[in-house]
This record gives sequence, C-alpha cells and structure tokens, in this order.
Amino acid sequence: MLGAATVPDGNHDREWTETEFLSAMMQWHFDPGTGSPFWLERARSLDFDPRRDVRTHADLRLFPNVANELRVVPLEDLVPRGYGDHPDIIGAYDSGGTTGAPKRVLLLSDWFTSLLAWKSGRMDALGFPHRANWLTLAPTGPHIFGRLMAELPRMRGGINFTVDLDPRWVRRSLQEGRGDEAGRYAEHVVDQAESVLLHQKVGVLVATPPLLERMAERDELVAAINEKVSVIMWGGAHLDADTRAVLQHDVFPNVRLCGQYGSTMILGGTMERPAGDGGSGPCVFDSFSPYVTFEVVDPGTGAAVADGERGQVVMHHLSKSMLLPNNLERDEATHVPAQPGALGVSVADVTPVAVFEQAQVIEGVY
Repeated sequence: MLGAATVPDGNHDREWTETEFLSAMMQWHFDPGTGSPFWLERARSLDFDPRRDVRTHADLRLFPNVANELRVVPLEDLVPRGYGDHPDIIGAYDSGGTTGAPKRVLLLSDWFTSLLAWKSGRMDALGFPHRANWLTLAPTGPHIFGRLMAELPRMRGGINFTVDLDPRWVRRSLQEGRGDEAGRYAEHVVDQAESVLLHQKVGVLVATPPLLERMAERDELVAAINEKVSVIMWGGAHLDADTRAVLQHDVFPNVRLCGQYGSTMILGGTMERPAGDGGSGPCVFDSFSPYVTFEVVDPGTGAAVADGERGQVVMHHLSKSMLLPNNLERDEATHVPAQPGALGVSVADVTPVAVFEQAQVIEGVY
C-alpha cells in the first residue's frame, strides 16, 4: 500500500516529474487500501489499468467523464480510504446546478490549505494588498467560491465584509422570463454593497462582471471605489475584452482589475496570469499544475486544438483528496501555452458555451 507521505499534496518540498506525479496519484486512488469506494468500484468498468497505463498527462483522456455521476453518488464514497476513519472534511459543495441537478464534491482540509496558499501567492504576484479589508459579493454554501473568499481575507490579515448572492434564483428568474425580478434582485445586492463601500475601509472588492456594470451606473459608488479600493477581483461570469477595458480605464482607473476562473468540480480556481502589457492583452489563466490542469478541445471530435485556437475547456483534478479527470466544462476558451514546467495548457478569453448537456446556459449574476 502506498504511504500517505509519498503522495503529492501541494505542500511537498521535492520536485516530481510528470510520470512520478501521475504514477503516485494513480497508485493512491486505485490501491484497495487507499482509494475511494467510488473509484475502486468504477475501476471495474475501465478498459485500462490506471496504475499501469497512465504515465503522461495525455493519458488522462483515457478516463471517462464521470462528472455527471456526482449528481447522485453518496459523498462518503468519494473519500479515499487512505485518510482513515476520521478525515478532516471542510464541507460538501456543489456545482450550482446551471445545467441540471447539482454535482457534489467534498472539500478536505489538506487540499483547502494547499489551494489557499497557492492562490495567496498568486495574489502577491498580482499586487493584492495585505492587511486590507475585503468586500465579497458571492454566494455562500453550497458554493465553494464563498468558502474560499471567506478564508483568504482572514489569512491575509483583513476583515471580510460580505453580501450574499443567490445565483440560482437569478438564473431561474431569467429562465422563466422574469427579467425584471432578476434586475430588482441585482439592485438589492448593489444597494448592500454600496452601504459598505461608502462607510467602511475596503481594499479589495470581489464581484461579478454584471454587478460591476451596475455599480458603474452610480457616480457616488464609483468615486468611493476609486478612492478606497486597490484591487477588484472579478469572476463567476465572463467579461469581454471591450467591457473590461471600459471598466479598467474609464470607470475604475485607480483600481487594478484581476480575473479569476474556476469550477467546483476542480475544488477551486485560478487567478489570471500577471500581465506585462498593462492589461491590454487577453486575460490568461494558468492552472494550479500539476493538481489542476486544463485542456482545450474541439467539442465535435474531442481532439486538442492548436495554440491560439478556440475550443471547449476540459479540466482535470488530481490531488490526494480527489480524482476527477477528463471533465468537459461549460466554457470555451483560447488555447495558450502553459507556463514552463506546467502540465496541460493555459486558457484565455473564457466564455460560456450557448448550450451544455442539452440545456441553455444562463450565467445570471454569478
């Protein structure tokens, strides 16, 4: 049986080659003594042996996309046996149900610690301040994004002000043709944000692009943001290049705009790559390699697209706490070469596909 100490967990002090990393993960998740009940049972139907046949990143495409099975799998079956009888579980989180019943995953404390440290390091590279207060406009449980945003301000030395969102209600309102109700809800959220921003010290603002556009319509609020806020971190919905340029240069010229991109199915997300062009180029997202990696594929054939071409995003998660390879996401993006030494590719200009799993994709406010 593979010892837990030999499994990469994001906090290791040694370098792993691609083959070493993948071999260690396959051994952990498919050894009867350490793997999860879900994958040990699922392995019976695979037409390959992960412990023998997965040696390169490209080999992850051998796996079927099992994400839809996470709509009904008992969450206890996802915990690797190698954690013992008392795994330290932060909580259960789900995909948001944009295109059907939610897919559910567990967040274990060791992965959460590794992810937070990595994201905080990216924030340092992007110029996020320490000891600054945050205002986060984001959903709480069962969304993992809210949990991440609650912890990052604390570990970076600030107070976190929050305004809760219910993106499912907004999407349902839009889907049922009740756009006025969705609009009233969004204004209700902005009203709460304005109350904090006008009267409190806030150095980091976390919001979705649709909410930022609504904020831009309020002169007093725009003035307060430009005076107080150092960084606006946007995510949860796409932001086209033209709107991003207007927000950055015309509306919030005194504030740095930084994007983030992720998915509950990879148990987190990534920050944009620090830009050397002043933010005039495409917004590029690097993954938390080797634990989280991206590919961009032709949605018709499944073949990887060339550098600079657009396709649908495939995400892989390989950590000690969870295995979810070959997951086709509801986004399309441009293939960008990954940073030296990273597995997979990076992605730019991320936008939602129009239809995913036979359902119309509605972003709403998140």
